[in-house]
Amino acid sequence: MRKILYIILIIASFWNCQVQQKTAQVTTIDKSISSKKTVTEPEKINYWQQYVNYRINVKMDVEKHQYTGKEILTYKNNSLDTLYNVYFHLYWNAFQPGSAMDWHNQTLEDPDRNLDTRIKNLKPSEIGFIKINYLKQDDSPAAYQTTGTILSVKLNKPLAPGASTTFTMDYLTQIPLLLRRGGRNNSEGIDYSMAQWYPKLCEYDARGWHTDPYLGREFYGVWGDFDVSIEIPKKYTIGATGYLQNPENIGKGYKTDKQIQIPAGDNLTWHFKANNVHDFSWAADPDYIHDIIEGPKGVKLHFFYQKSATENWKKLEPVVSKTMAFYDEFVGDYPYKKYSVIQAGDGGMEYGMCTFVYGNKAFNSLRGTVQHELGHSWFQFALASNESEYPWMDEGFTSYIQDMANVFVNGIQEENPFSGSLNSYRYLVQQGKDEPLNTHADHYNTNLAYWVGAYDKGKLVLSQLGYIMGFDKLHQSLKKYYKNWKMKHPQPDDFFRIAEETSSMNLKWFANDWLETTHHIDYAIDSLLANGQKTVIKIKNKGQMPMPLDVMVVYADGSTELFYIPLDLMLGKKENPFPKVKWTVLPTWQYGIPNYRFTVDKTLKSIKAVAIDPLGFMADIKPDNNYKEFGK
Repeated sequence: MRKILYIILIIASFWNCQVQQKTAQVTTIDKSISSKKTVTEPEKINYWQQYVNYRINVKMDVEKHQYTGKEILTYKNNSLDTLYNVYFHLYWNAFQPGSAMDWHNQTLEDPDRNLDTRIKNLKPSEIGFIKINYLKQDDSPAAYQTTGTILSVKLNKPLAPGASTTFTMDYLTQIPLLLRRGGRNNSEGIDYSMAQWYPKLCEYDARGWHTDPYLGREFYGVWGDFDVSIEIPKKYTIGATGYLQNPENIGKGYKTDKQIQIPAGDNLTWHFKANNVHDFSWAADPDYIHDIIEGPKGVKLHFFYQKSATENWKKLEPVVSKTMAFYDEFVGDYPYKKYSVIQAGDGGMEYGMCTFVYGNKAFNSLRGTVQHELGHSWFQFALASNESEYPWMDEGFTSYIQDMANVFVNGIQEENPFSGSLNSYRYLVQQGKDEPLNTHADHYNTNLAYWVGAYDKGKLVLSQLGYIMGFDKLHQSLKKYYKNWKMKHPQPDDFFRIAEETSSMNLKWFANDWLETTHHIDYAIDSLLANGQKTVIKIKNKGQMPMPLDVMVVYADGSTELFYIPLDLMLGKKENPFPKVKWTVLPTWQYGIPNYRFTVDKTLKSIKAVAIDPLGFMADIKPDNNYKEFGK
């Protein structure tokens, strides 16, 4: 029956034509909306963010898998508060037996397979650490203390609003053998995956300091500029955040207008700069092949991979270019002129202007992973939400645009592109492991709940809004969200205010139930009753979360009619998304009333089927009672 309903509503036309046309129109529509000053614009809500300038010099000792580092950073306090302390992340201290990350992983019923119980078995030469040897504020030594992965610094002089201070520190770092995000000798033989590798300033925002210990999951950083020099033996090739400043001294596949002049000696110093980013990562291996192709709008696309991965990576290169062009159109322009796909890490992980990804995968798996990680350049790297507190804002939104790329770039047509995430979410509910979506990434009770919550349930934030407000309005909202909040730190309310403005609806009820609770959607067709030449259709709300409803009636003569039941909490109605199907707007369903009935001008015998949410987009936990067939 469901396939019949899909055919009647011409799903392929809905996704290929209607959404695609409206996506192309969004640029024009968005200009008229964004020309108005509204509370969705950061300057209207007295928004501020901190700023940091890093100058980092490291010298690698590849025999010991260690490096010495010198870091000079200037920190500007743009907040309204006077600061008396500052804090840094020392992420690699987590890779030690007995660390909080070690214990946290052991206590979960479904431990992270990348960590398992291996941390506790690391030898002294295999652990990770960042040891601060010297630290001063401006011209005077500063008092500091290390607790796990957090470095606390007591300021010699309080930092007033608008003031700046400079920290200088020397440190010794050992790169952990066990790789989680960063580390050495990954399973594909990449020597160094350098993620979260330096003393990284903790973010201070309107909610205060964010000093979360590192337990293996998400990150949040201060916007700023990086000037990074890396001295390493000549045999290595580096892929990194930022723009290489001295390609003429490097070669290694980097193009330059100057004559290549490799310095004498055993080592090379790679010099990178990156402005207006909130992290810096790099990877190094002696066997990298390095390709550069021209991407959309002058972006240089770099690829670093091993010879064994050549065939699939050559096929990947044009796909990355096409995907970036699609994301540019669908969300907004990529904000930099370089992006690198680097074979490194422990699966797939996004960083500033680059991603680390396993390279020896089947092509479709490689393509999907890279399209996802590239999407993070919009959601979390340009729109730098706090992915520790709101992992769904980056993983869920990125998963959504990845699904769109699957349709419009890869050409894969599905009856319902969200069906996989809906099934994962329903499974989580059936297992009794669902948790509120605004749960901190480190505080989920199970890895299952985190993964399904952040990725699948997070994606459903958008698909459910598309069902509620219309997908054209949803995609307008995404573009305006990006335009208003790129290169900043948006909060959940910042997106929902834009969605409310674009849709002319109240969406607070949805945000509260979907993000803050584990309330579930469960509607059912209760019964059909003959009423002379008419039929009364009764629907029951069996769940805790309300929704507006699309109800389709299929008649015996093959005709169809869609009935739309708005929800009173919305204070608005969506437009007919199916102009070729008769659309009847019914009186609103008032929240708190469990039952609803409406009448159709047909006899009971002339009704073949009734379906709530005929496309199956709504996250109803028991979709089987959403439709009934009659007349058999």
